[in-house]
Amino acid sequence: MAKSFFRKAPKFWERRGPTSLLLWPLSWIYGCVLRIRKLIADLDLVTPKFSPVPIIIVGNIRVGGTGKTPIVIALAERLSQLGWKPGIISHGFGSQTLSTPQQVRSDSDPSSVGDEPVLIAKRTHNQFPLWVFPKRKLSIRALLKHSPEVNVIISDDGLQHQGLTRWPAREGGRDIEFVVRDARGEGNRFLLPAGPLREPATRERDATLFTGNSKPVKSIDGLSDYFLGRRAFALKAQLGTPYQLINQSNTKSLGEIAQSYLPNKIQAVAALGNPQGFFDDLLHHGIAAKCIPLPDHATYTPEFFANMKAACILITEKDAVKCTHIHDERIWVVPMSLRIPDDLADWLQSILQRPDPNRYTL
Repeated sequence: MAKSFFRKAPKFWERRGPTSLLLWPLSWIYGCVLRIRKLIADLDLVTPKFSPVPIIIVGNIRVGGTGKTPIVIALAERLSQLGWKPGIISHGFGSQTLSTPQQVRSDSDPSSVGDEPVLIAKRTHNQFPLWVFPKRKLSIRALLKHSPEVNVIISDDGLQHQGLTRWPAREGGRDIEFVVRDARGEGNRFLLPAGPLREPATRERDATLFTGNSKPVKSIDGLSDYFLGRRAFALKAQLGTPYQLINQSNTKSLGEIAQSYLPNKIQAVAALGNPQGFFDDLLHHGIAAKCIPLPDHATYTPEFFANMKAACILITEKDAVKCTHIHDERIWVVPMSLRIPDDLADWLQSILQRPDPNRYTL
């Protein structure tokens, strides 16, 4: 819900000041609600019904994107290489209009199932069963009924979803909770609405995945206590070769783009949780474009691009799935990918191969 209200992060979330301190009482109330919900869950008033297969949750405690979707894609591909048969579930921004779980394909409508699930389907060429619905338990049930061969499920977000029962690896189970953290960290470390956190930064997690320019190995001793003793992995993003939106077979390297156009003739557009990360990556490759950050999940019209006085427009793949109706030869799509390091893959294997305890099914 918070993601719907704060699609563009307020600047006061990054550091403590008059505005965040003024809103702090509301954050305190929000924190009390979280503690009450956790207390109710800890009382085990209802017998939990676990999924019959392990669940890997890729989420964050900060509102907005931190790079979860590329991680979901990379995890699914790496697990498949290791012999697993992964399936994927997602809330899907926009899927609130759905009355039942829906399978997502590369040609699905992003306005009804979400732009990120469609991106996952496109990038993986529909290789993995992918279902969306706000109630993830129902998505799991539909996915396993449709694809009974699936033996591990990756959830794109869902750390705060109370209906998604899990037995974390740190407690001896086979379910894994990843907290994704980018270079912005936890901002002013206040809960909503005074800060960007959905829950306290002290949240227990099986592992932290660092993306962007985060450097957990060298800086971990200088961070607050909640990182000490926690398992962490650094994932490095790589920009691929851009392709023309209207003709994917037409490609041009980032170096060629930088040499072909003057900086004032290039515009970069991104509707992400952290669009600055995309712009910084472009600059790292020598492209000093005029940057247009938009709220996460923003939609596009032909008129939006037609009004741009640019010879080259660079967008992300997440934006591209919402631009299939736009025919502008100036638009180039910049793909981005992540690689799962071997130590993370080995750790995943060690958890997923644990003997399956006696569990209730959905």
